Amino acid sequence: MSRAVAALLAVSMAAGCSSTRGAAARTLPVDRDAEILYVALGDSTVEGVGASRHENNYVSLLHARLRAIYHNARLQNLGVGGATSADVLARQLEPAIASRPDLVTLSVGPNDITEGVPLAAYTRNMDAILARLAATTPAVIVVSLLPDLAVTPRFRGHEAEALVGRRSVEFNDALARVAKRHGAQIVDLYAPSRREVPARPELVGRDGYHPSDLGYARWAELMWDAVRSRIRA
Repeated sequence: MSRAVAALLAVSMAAGCSSTRGAAARTLPVDRDAEILYVALGDSTVEGVGASRHENNYVSLLHARLRAIYHNARLQNLGVGGATSADVLARQLEPAIASRPDLVTLSVGPNDITEGVPLAAYTRNMDAILARLAATTPAVIVVSLLPDLAVTPRFRGHEAEALVGRRSVEFNDALARVAKRHGAQIVDLYAPSRREVPARPELVGRDGYHPSDLGYARWAELMWDAVRSRIRA
């Protein structure tokens, strides 16, 4: 994996800074008849674990909102439960690039935290993913920061609570820097999770970790604000 990451970083450096500045200025088209392709990358939250049915995960909810504006909008959901940043880099990135997306959302990192992936490795992986997306696709790129894992029932009051809480902050700091560098739109899920999950336990599914239908609906609201800001009037 280290060779793959090095190769992708080399591509990013060769592409230069103009591609990342361009990514920050990208918008979805004025033409409401345009055939928009939305590609979702990431882990179990992208796949929709915890939702009562597929249509209730945040990716499907975002797609439904897109279709209300672009009736030809299509969805390619590449998210896989258990995926880490290395898995997205190795298995999801190239299919996403090959499809020539107009919109990409990226949500990955909790498995890196729980599996003990070093912060430096996570940062390299996310830098490589976003560099490739910015350099080789015309897509609007939307990246979600990690929710605070420590406020979920799985970790709250447990021995690992302090560790996952600290790592959530560290990973988000790194992710925000990398996303900004490559012109991605950043969605803050961390602050809302800290504020809302303890007060609204119904936002978390029965496994005490993944979002419930209500949690995914809230996630979609936050993501949609970012996507909507990139739609040309």
